[in-house]
Amino acid sequence: MFQFEICANSVESCVAAQEGGANRVELCAGIPEGGTTPSYGEIAVARELLTATRLHVIIRPRGGDFLYSSVEVKTMLKDVEIARSLKVDGVVFGCLTEDGEVDKNAMRQLIEASYGMSITFHRAFDVCRNPQKALEEIIELGCDRILTSGQQANAEAGIPLLKELQTQADGRIILLAGCGVNEKNIVRIAKETGIQEFHFSARERIRSNMKYKNECVSMGGTVHIDEYERNVTTAKQVRATIHALMP
Repeated sequence: MFQFEICANSVESCVAAQEGGANRVELCAGIPEGGTTPSYGEIAVARELLTATRLHVIIRPRGGDFLYSSVEVKTMLKDVEIARSLKVDGVVFGCLTEDGEVDKNAMRQLIEASYGMSITFHRAFDVCRNPQKALEEIIELGCDRILTSGQQANAEAGIPLLKELQTQADGRIILLAGCGVNEKNIVRIAKETGIQEFHFSARERIRSNMKYKNECVSMGGTVHIDEYERNVTTAKQVRATIHALMP
């Protein structure tokens, strides 16, 4: 009845998602930017190691907005081609116009290039001007699902719109509730919206094994993060969230 997708930031997270019982992963790089296209190597190794869990890959050339130039669309098309060559199960992308509408021209190009793979319109949907109109256009374009938090900071806050969109979709497209979904709120989101697919990260903080540390230097320049700590999906957290909904 339910499907669970893990937002995986590495091959390590993909493997943990599979061990924890996830139905699929969305492999992303650049998580602090909301997810960008992972490397060829990451996709290839994830494909090799995922045998029971489907592999979807985000196609997003940069962080920031979803208004893409012709060169960026060309890059995205090449990334779709690479994803296909590596036999991924699905791709995840979304394009908007400067007015916050679905960019149907760019989407058609990407959808045509993605033929035979599952297609998810990602959270570009959450910053579009008119979600009800966008839903109809994305259905017409032929996407399989929409990843959305209901245009709010997290899916729990977006419950009212998620419920409305689920009713409007009426089985014509899958809504994938994502952002901030965890073992504490997944039951509420499912009950109040009727949505049956969920996207979450199930990550825990892991400290570096480095013994020598020079914490005066930041690799991110103006973006300061703890470079001796990283967030990784764990099988334990995946299981806990799934079991909250399916004890």
